Amino acid sequence: MTKKTYDAVVLGAGPAGEVAAGRLADGGWKVAIVERDLIGGECSYYACMPSKALLRPAGVLAEAKRIPGVPVADDAALDPAAVLARRDVVIHDQDDSGQLPWLEERGIDLYRGAGHFVGAGRIAVGEDELSAARAVIVATGSGAAMPPIAGLDSVRTWNNRDATTAKKVPASMVVLGGGPVGSELSQAWASLGTKVTLVDPGDHLLGREEPFAGEEVAAALSGRFGVDVRLGTEVESVRAGGAGVVAELRDGGAVEGEELLVAVGRKPHTEDIGLEAIGVEADEHGFLTVDDRMRVGGRDDLFAIGDVNGRALFTHIGKYQAWIVAENLLGREVVALAEGIGSPRVTFTDPQVASAGKTLAEAEAAGIDAHAVEVPTDGAAGASFHGKGTGGRSRLVIDRATDTIVGATFTGFETADFLQAATVAIVAAVPLARLRHVIAPYPTRSEVWLKLLEKWEAGDRG
Repeated sequence: MTKKTYDAVVLGAGPAGEVAAGRLADGGWKVAIVERDLIGGECSYYACMPSKALLRPAGVLAEAKRIPGVPVADDAALDPAAVLARRDVVIHDQDDSGQLPWLEERGIDLYRGAGHFVGAGRIAVGEDELSAARAVIVATGSGAAMPPIAGLDSVRTWNNRDATTAKKVPASMVVLGGGPVGSELSQAWASLGTKVTLVDPGDHLLGREEPFAGEEVAAALSGRFGVDVRLGTEVESVRAGGAGVVAELRDGGAVEGEELLVAVGRKPHTEDIGLEAIGVEADEHGFLTVDDRMRVGGRDDLFAIGDVNGRALFTHIGKYQAWIVAENLLGREVVALAEGIGSPRVTFTDPQVASAGKTLAEAEAAGIDAHAVEVPTDGAAGASFHGKGTGGRSRLVIDRATDTIVGATFTGFETADFLQAATVAIVAAVPLARLRHVIAPYPTRSEVWLKLLEKWEAGDRG
């Protein structure tokens, strides 16, 4: 076995691991990074990037049809083969060689394989043993969770990886789960011609968002994309048959599809990294518990960042946590605040759902004397340039005691770019009276902020 010593060893070369390794290397540390799959991680090849590549064409086509004078026929449809081909370009045909120069430029040593602890600060990767003199950072990410449904292990299923990298369009599909993954992929495949049935036990899709957001997405999926949305029920068992898989529902019905996509949540990759060798136990869900410096068990030599700690399962949060760790290890003390305040997040359906901070219900549950101010997202003059009927609602959740924003949700056509201003206002706790001086340029869609503040100013203060 070859042994080598580094200042830091990073387990996982997804976005969180890469940022941590890069910042430490830029700070003069000798760093190794270990990855069993592709450099760049889940988001680059199996999640965020390919799913958005599949979703974008339908949005472009819908916008073109709304604008008079654009030479697009009302019955124009997408070219599925071209969409899938472009998706493959976006994910570089799952070739990560383009990521290697970035590591090499920083002198980061890459070890390909499944790394696991063999002792404190010691990681085995194949025939190599890496010792971390100063810190080990666990950034192994997460994978699709499989629910305890009778028969599920006896049929072919898709997870997010299968659904974002499939090479052909299935004739039909059953999707379990109406969160961001289930909603986005239902729309993506329906836009390419798949007959989709979406099943979720909740009262509305996107259960962690404002109820109106999920209701708007469900209406668009069923009305524009032809998805059969089944709410308030769940799959009790599955079996092979019919077109491929038959799912028996709790309400007595049954649905079937050529493919069965399971999108009910994520589980962290901690089960085979040798935690027992260092006396660390994951929680009941497999996550590593960390403090606001991302330290595991308060230790200054062991950190966990990204999905693996369960604080907020978003790529951008993993990169943020990587910055937190690197800053502390480089002697600049900083603690994480973003997850507690409320992570920014976007569901890239059409309508998009962009939100940050707390929903109204979450704010009230936290004991905040909260109320909501709401206006139509397409109420600003700039919305007209994207065509009539884009719709959507924009809501600010306001703390009456401080007149600051604690939550924001924007639904409608391409609302993601509204979110950064909301995140700044929430994190900085900018008083609304001060925010009123932040001028939105005319004629842009960002004037939705002016509409919201005018409504608050006019007396809609709860």
